Amino acid sequence: MSADRPLLGIMFMIGFCILAPMGDALAKVLGDSIPLGQLLLTRFGVQTAVLIPLAIMTGRTLLMSGRVFRLTVLRSVLHIIGIGAMFSSLRFLPLADAVAIAFVMPFIMLLLGKYVLDEEVGMRRLLACVVGFIGTLFVIQPSFAAVGAPALLPLVVAVVFALFMLVTRQVAKHADPISLQAVSGVVATLILAAMYFIPAADAVEQFQLVMPEGVDVWSMLLAIGLLGTFAHLVMTWSLRFAPSATVAPIQYLEIPVATAVGFAVFGDWPNGLAMLGICITMGAGLYILMRERRMAKLVPPVA
Repeated sequence: MSADRPLLGIMFMIGFCILAPMGDALAKVLGDSIPLGQLLLTRFGVQTAVLIPLAIMTGRTLLMSGRVFRLTVLRSVLHIIGIGAMFSSLRFLPLADAVAIAFVMPFIMLLLGKYVLDEEVGMRRLLACVVGFIGTLFVIQPSFAAVGAPALLPLVVAVVFALFMLVTRQVAKHADPISLQAVSGVVATLILAAMYFIPAADAVEQFQLVMPEGVDVWSMLLAIGLLGTFAHLVMTWSLRFAPSATVAPIQYLEIPVATAVGFAVFGDWPNGLAMLGICITMGAGLYILMRERRMAKLVPPVA
């Protein structure tokens, strides 16, 4: 067990907010040429190939208690579903819009932390997350008007990743983060590989295998795996050192990063209503960050 260290947990979550949109952008680039199943298999296959040797070389154990292993399997299934829904949404939505819509997740997670884990959640944090949720609704409306039902896929991401982070919080203090991610990678890779042995899978377009063409495509596939691996590794560390209710609102900072990456790579820029929603959610997240710093007494209180 590790004692809670809120600021360290916050810093790790900020790392996740920087790495995750980069991997999502690459998935969007490859979404039209590489089937979803192959993207996911590559993502978790790279995670396994990187972390299993690292765990062994550093003397970490891959053995888990029965309860922790069962939770790890559940966590891996949720991880597959969540990333699959996000990668699918990126075929239809700009990167910033998809990420912003998914930010109903911290609100869901805050409630789960309060009512399921019995974590302390102050009224100010709760109200800040409600404000952030309202901002998310501003982003949903124009996206739904433009593409219809696929605009709701990030909501699936939100619900699944709220559960994913809840399970991660239960596991993170009882397992080394590298060992946890290594075992999770193995479980997810085996599940995805097994899908290709189901006879009906050949008829599903997104579960066909294609040969990547060119060094650039191979490089981007590798980068998706590496970015995803290290993004979720630092997220696991964040939950090892801070309660879920503390770090969940910090993920609002992923939105401006996704906006900048989306503009740099695709030339996408949110429209007026979406930008208003993004600003609202950013403001809510930054307020939570300042509140946590003050509560941790790492900066002098403001009069």
